[in-house]
Amino acid sequence: MTTDAAGNEFLPSPSVAATPDGRRDVGLVFIGASMVAGVGDPKGQGWVGRVIGRSQHPELDLTAYNLGVRGDTSADVLKRWQIECPPRWAGRAEKRLVVSVGLGDIASGVTLARHRLNLANILDESATTGIGAFVVSPPPTADPEVNAKLEVLVEAQADVCARRLVPFVDTYRPLLGHDQWRSELAASRDGVHPGQAGYGLIAWLVLHNGWTEWLHI
Repeated sequence: MTTDAAGNEFLPSPSVAATPDGRRDVGLVFIGASMVAGVGDPKGQGWVGRVIGRSQHPELDLTAYNLGVRGDTSADVLKRWQIECPPRWAGRAEKRLVVSVGLGDIASGVTLARHRLNLANILDESATTGIGAFVVSPPPTADPEVNAKLEVLVEAQADVCARRLVPFVDTYRPLLGHDQWRSELAASRDGVHPGQAGYGLIAWLVLHNGWTEWLHI
């Protein structure tokens, strides 16, 4: 049992064990906003498609779904994950959930406290139902004012995940001063959504920061 900053007790997210014999049957759902959907990638893969492509394994029967919705906030994801995810997990032996949200909260004026609570509720509810969770932060934008808010939000996400023993990937700090990432944003239409090289950078960070350990591959 662990507690949040307010002293509330929560169960940590469960470690979903691999099936001891035979091919593992895994339902993997990605949920979030435009960065999950891969907006701006001319190849249509985004970071999610690239991660899925690198997650195939001879002993893994992986069924993956991308539920990214452009403009979604953490409140939107909190409302829809329990409606949209269960049909994708139906019949699967292992249920996995990847959450990536945050930019929409800043654009919509969602408070940091509310963002923390929304993310915590998603993780706590998934833990109590035996769903293994993984969180990916939003990356930096080309706008310094937005980035200043993102830095605080990403720190909050890391804290929420650490308290629940949920794997967390910070894409904000590694990409903030990254030359290729900055070039991708400079060439984009909105200074937010990168092209295929930028999404490749996010995928690399996810794949090399606990992903294979989390999936047991």
